[in-house]
Amino acid sequence: MGLTTHVLDTMHGCPAAGMAVALYATEGASATLLNQFTLNDDGRSAKPLFTDQDLKVGTYRLVFDVAGYFKARGVALPEPNFLNQVSLDFGVAHADQHYHVPLLVSPWSYSTYRGS
Repeated sequence: MGLTTHVLDTMHGCPAAGMAVALYATEGASATLLNQFTLNDDGRSAKPLFTDQDLKVGTYRLVFDVAGYFKARGVALPEPNFLNQVSLDFGVAHADQHYHVPLLVSPWSYSTYRGS
């Protein structure tokens, strides 16, 4: 499956359907936009971000529009927002393995891990 992601909204206890996400390849301080997408009803991208054949060893960044998502859900957020965008930088050391990058998020906190 290459590379996948999903987001769970811990404030509402549901998938973060409709959240905007961007995927970048990174090298040092530079980042190249590879893909932009919106999460489906299950809080996932509609298809893998990379297939097994396309995933390459390297460093990447996923950027999640947390504030935009919660505002669209009608959550009253302070200005400026405590969390606006959450950027997760991660490395792929073994392109032959599946990488899953989940995000658990509320307007005030987030956590991630390498999923399966």
